[in-house]
Amino acid sequence: MTRVETPFGFSSTAAEVAEGIDLSGRRVVVTGGASGIGVETARALAGIGAEVTLAVRNTDAGARTAADITGTTGNKAVRVAVLDLADRASIAAFVDGWTGPLHVLVNNAGLMASPEQRTSEGWEIQFATNHLGHFALAAGLHDALASAGGARIVSVSSSAHMLSPVIFDDLQFAFRTYDPWLAYGQSKSANVLFAVGVTGRWGGAGISANALNPGAIETNLQRHVGGRMSTPANLIKTPEQGAATSVLLATSPLLDGIGGRYFENCNEAPVLTRRSPDLSGVAPYVLDLANADRLWEASLRLLA
Repeated sequence: MTRVETPFGFSSTAAEVAEGIDLSGRRVVVTGGASGIGVETARALAGIGAEVTLAVRNTDAGARTAADITGTTGNKAVRVAVLDLADRASIAAFVDGWTGPLHVLVNNAGLMASPEQRTSEGWEIQFATNHLGHFALAAGLHDALASAGGARIVSVSSSAHMLSPVIFDDLQFAFRTYDPWLAYGQSKSANVLFAVGVTGRWGGAGISANALNPGAIETNLQRHVGGRMSTPANLIKTPEQGAATSVLLATSPLLDGIGGRYFENCNEAPVLTRRSPDLSGVAPYVLDLANADRLWEASLRLLA
């Protein structure tokens, strides 16, 4: 399998990646589109003509972001819809309110290294939000994605997937001592396995999915770790740079029909046999088909 390589890299911005691409007539959902790289992902996609829905918990912030994106792009088809990924009723309401095709679903929202917290079902909050919520959302929107023809799902993961594989025997930290970074790492591993699972199970419906590491970006995501990053300054990206790989996976013709892969810095990442010091590359356990199938079935059981 040939690795996907592009002319873009670490410093590329979302706008640069999107240049020359036309998404007129295409419909896009960006979860968490009112903050961080979600804003710049939505802005770049709106800038090339897409109808963009910001799926957010805070609709006031969403409305301000939508107005800002319309002001900078001239695209008036930027909408806001409420979505709380930790609330199954909220997900169901979003799905029920969606009509027509959906060409791109960007699963961007998430929590990072949060204190121990559980949903009403007893699920660990990072796994519930980062993985199960997006899983339920995509499953609910399956028919809309299938009807679009060649739809794409973009699953925003992290280099933190190298901190922990998915621990199938203790997904909810019922036995392990809770560690916010291990919980985050597990949820980010799940994001990649979801992309592998989608491509294998939904490829026949024309739906593909890829996962990505956006890099280190100082955003509201760091609110549980003091609001600052320990990453060296030369390795920190701007939000515009952090959104670039998401936009690449959503738009690039190089990825037509390609799924189940993991990207960083706008290129497919090499598969490693040992964790790298800078957490670059991708761990083999998140690309494993058996792991993807096991997670898919476990997710269905939890959501049944």
